[in-house]
Amino acid sequence: MVMLYRTAELSLPRFSPNLLRAGMLMACGVGTTLLPAGAWADSPAASSNSVQLDAVTVVGEHDSGYQATSASVGGFDSAPLLDTPAAISVITDQQIKDQQARLLSEVLRNDASVGESYAPIGYYENFDVRGFSLNSASSYKINGRTITGEQNVGLENKQQVEVLKGLAGLQSGVSEPGGLVNYVTKRPENVHSVTVSTTDQGGSYLATDLGGWFGSEQQVGIRTNLAHEDIHSYVDHADGKRDFASLALDWNIDPNSTLQLNAEYQRRQQRSVPGYQLLGGTELPHHVNPHDLLAYQSWSKPVTINSLNMDGLYEYRFNENWKASFSASRSRVVIDDYSTFAWGCYGSASCADAAVPNTFSPEGNYDIYDYRNPDDTRRNDEAQLALSGQFDTGSLKHELTVGSSAFRRVLDSRPEFNQMIGSGTIGTTPEPLEPYDGTPGHTYRHLDSRQYGVFVTDRISFNEQWQTVLGGRQIRFDEKAYDSDGATNRHTQRSEFLPQAALIYKPWLDTSVYLSYSKGLSLGGQAAWFSTNASEILAPATSRQIELGVKHDWQNLSLTAALFQISQDYQYNKPNGDGTFTFVQQGKQKNTGIELSANGYVSTNLQIAASVAAIRARVSDSGTDAYDGHQAINVPKLRASLHADYSIPGVPGLALLGGGQYSASKYANQQGSVKAAGYTVFDVGSRYSTNIEGYDTVFRLTVDNLFDKRYWRDVGAYMGDDYVFQGAPRTARLSATVNF
Repeated sequence: MVMLYRTAELSLPRFSPNLLRAGMLMACGVGTTLLPAGAWADSPAASSNSVQLDAVTVVGEHDSGYQATSASVGGFDSAPLLDTPAAISVITDQQIKDQQARLLSEVLRNDASVGESYAPIGYYENFDVRGFSLNSASSYKINGRTITGEQNVGLENKQQVEVLKGLAGLQSGVSEPGGLVNYVTKRPENVHSVTVSTTDQGGSYLATDLGGWFGSEQQVGIRTNLAHEDIHSYVDHADGKRDFASLALDWNIDPNSTLQLNAEYQRRQQRSVPGYQLLGGTELPHHVNPHDLLAYQSWSKPVTINSLNMDGLYEYRFNENWKASFSASRSRVVIDDYSTFAWGCYGSASCADAAVPNTFSPEGNYDIYDYRNPDDTRRNDEAQLALSGQFDTGSLKHELTVGSSAFRRVLDSRPEFNQMIGSGTIGTTPEPLEPYDGTPGHTYRHLDSRQYGVFVTDRISFNEQWQTVLGGRQIRFDEKAYDSDGATNRHTQRSEFLPQAALIYKPWLDTSVYLSYSKGLSLGGQAAWFSTNASEILAPATSRQIELGVKHDWQNLSLTAALFQISQDYQYNKPNGDGTFTFVQQGKQKNTGIELSANGYVSTNLQIAASVAAIRARVSDSGTDAYDGHQAINVPKLRASLHADYSIPGVPGLALLGGGQYSASKYANQQGSVKAAGYTVFDVGSRYSTNIEGYDTVFRLTVDNLFDKRYWRDVGAYMGDDYVFQGAPRTARLSATVNF
């Protein structure tokens, strides 16, 4: 195995104007002598620190670039993307570093099929893929194990982020039809680096990445990542802080067995920024300042999210063809939320005639609520046992995986505490209000959800050109919901077989064409508090997908195209004609689209990560004519993303970075009567790799939304209400990374 050293960051004592000026000069390639590039190879399992192979030099960091060749999110083990009959995008470590990403939203903007679906600043984010919203309970994973999605996962210890687009019933059981997001953690290697960073708002960041191999035969590897961030938001009164720590351990027990353990902890504190709502339900807010914080009260507290994610994998190889594995994980999140929240217009005279005035008033007035939800605890536990191997039956070659899994999710929370205390107006600072005189009730077990599964998948090779992948997962779903007195108010049980089949044709070794079919099952939604059947959870929804795709690797560039159609049972708040709503499952939502992507080197000096997605999303037979027959809410017909890295010829170590994101217009309500305009935003930056007094050093400068564009980034629905969120104004980050 080839192991390459990465650059580390320069240990700088503070973020001063002089540092910023020096960093900007260095990022532009001014004032520093460059050394030739350097990389050296070594095996962590078979070498010691006193032995070095002959070096071939390179400047700065070594990364695989923007092209990834394998991913694990599409199955039960890491597999070549070219041979995986699914649309998968991989955002690599270099992309994450070059874009100085801190949040998943900053990572997923590289994929045009992904959009935000209620992602407030200071709160945990959620997304939609192919026009279907993901689910915090089941759509997010670390190393293939399901985590609690109500957290902003730290990126310091992540090697890549994988996105499986489309149904994932075989991989995950009960899950949303949009797909899965899988974080892959960094493994131990000989690395010693430090990173410092600052922002145009005055924020600061410090992170370390330390690792190595130990033992008489270098059989034990350890890697730890530590980070502290002082968050200075562009939104007034929304500053915060974050602390992160992770540990990864690899143990090569003997030639046939290995053990991997991972743990990460994060504490994030930041005042959440409420979204806007439509004015009178008929128009978008106007003349909105992105720096304003709605419903601000000085006594409100930051949202605190404490998250702990742990996973382990033991693998035993019987021989070169067969292996068994056991993996387990626990993910626990505790949220303390004491917020003042902007919602509705019950306090406005112009809304008096509305039965459910869950919008801002036509004049721009809104109600302010004292919302308290401390000790909101969510925990996911998962275990999986699998056996995989290769064998022949006559002329057919098989790659078989069989296994069993168990998953449990529990929610412990308090009764809802959400009291109206006053009103505010867009564009003005709310007057000081008194907090509500009361306290939340006691914590109780709100939900206990269990899922058991048996799965099998077999890749059958007929010859060098033709393959088929057949598989499925039999699940047993058992979920109980409780009231505050501990009584069971719902018990859902369901067994379902979720099949998946694909046919693959490889006309050449670097090209594959596939046709796939899959069936999925997703959790039923919960009725909003204002529905006539408030808090009722509907039956699970069934979804189906058919997909045709082409993949081609041309030198160091991966090209993909996929044509898909996904249909799912439609769940929504149905208007009753008297101003009230009932949450029902009726009709279908069908999304049909095409995706194109290119990742890797276009030439010796230029690499790109580009994607385009065109999606037609339609609701039919919902029983509400106004909701049928037009593009679905928050789904643009066309979206595109581009990020480029150009190494300047003749200036070793200097690269120009840049790109942009485009979104067509999208509807901001289910009736399709309010439309948010399309937008294009541009990003620029640079990377400069050099050597300072013997230390490989990398400077990065990024400027997002270069032209300070005003736009609505997210206009989706959450818990039955429509919200709209502005995109960030122009922001900038400067960082330095040094290997030592």
